[in-house]
Amino acid sequence: MAQPKTTQTFLTGKGDAQGALVVVFLRGGADGLSLVPPLADDGYHRARPRIAVKPADAVKLDGFYGLHPLLKDLEPAWKDGALAVIHAVGSEDATRSHFEAQDLMEHGGLAAGGWLGRFLRHRKGATAGPLSAIALGRALPECLRGAPAATAMTSLKDFSIGAPPNFLTQLGRLYAANTGTLAAAGRDTLAALRRIEELRAEDYKPAHGAEYAGDYFSQGLRQVAQLIKARVGLEAASVDVNGWDSHLSQGAVMDPEMIKLSKGLSAFYRDLGPRLMATTTVVVMTEFGRRVEENSAFGTDHGRASAMFVLGGGVKGGRTLGKWPGLTREVLEGPGDLPVTTNYRDVLAPILNRHGAGDLAPVFPDFKLAPLDLYG
Repeated sequence: MAQPKTTQTFLTGKGDAQGALVVVFLRGGADGLSLVPPLADDGYHRARPRIAVKPADAVKLDGFYGLHPLLKDLEPAWKDGALAVIHAVGSEDATRSHFEAQDLMEHGGLAAGGWLGRFLRHRKGATAGPLSAIALGRALPECLRGAPAATAMTSLKDFSIGAPPNFLTQLGRLYAANTGTLAAAGRDTLAALRRIEELRAEDYKPAHGAEYAGDYFSQGLRQVAQLIKARVGLEAASVDVNGWDSHLSQGAVMDPEMIKLSKGLSAFYRDLGPRLMATTTVVVMTEFGRRVEENSAFGTDHGRASAMFVLGGGVKGGRTLGKWPGLTREVLEGPGDLPVTTNYRDVLAPILNRHGAGDLAPVFPDFKLAPLDLYG
């Protein structure tokens, strides 16, 4: 599919530079002990006699951890060294409240705006193109609050001014005849609208045999991939996967979401291929994990630490990172939760630096960073 040679230059002035950060938030408190079970920890199996992942069923990672069998589509990325897992990770919030934990994590602490918005505003060579940051959904997530420019859309079809073509032509002439910030922003927006119209008219075909499922998450990633390839200046994208609050019948709650997550990320990884994945980072995070011990309803209650995934972007993958504290009773926190040994900001920090952050003090104010060695 031929692409206009000047698309990104036209929209953002960044030439052919590419490098998108895709943030996937698992809302509801995803159970890291199910996503990435510590197969060699006897405490895990004792605490979950009915719902633990059996070692024979898991995707083996490193002799200690495994992947849930429903995440098996991520195994090729792991073997390619493009997927890293961080365990026992979370925030300092101990309320175990979805609202408070998500709010703190998306704001990056007690600060105005969101961490991703502040990164886009303060990073080196910051731009504010109309398609520099997008959220796939009906509302802008808190992490993107304060971005120089951000757009929420459920699909590319939403990105429209809803006016007849002659109106846009006249508006374009008006902006072309004027100088200043407002006129430049108007020209950029009209350019983005024209490019989106072109993309909507194209029959997008994923590359390398990738096949996206029909659910909202996979289709969202499909559109992110399309925008990355179209070189419209996309720098950040946010996509949510809802429904991880597994108090009852954990398998029935989590299994469909794990399938969505695994198939969506796998298709995206395959579609972009090694060249584009080298400059595209996907980070998967959740507000907190679940209680170590299963409850009487075959589920798990709100806990503390969970797991994060980092895919692509030059990560030195095929590794599990973070300090594992063990699951003996004396190390568990509060009512019996996996303690946080790695703060989520220390996972995000090296990623943001790789994407041009420079000084991270404005992004994570009042927090002493100890960045994780994601890149070896």
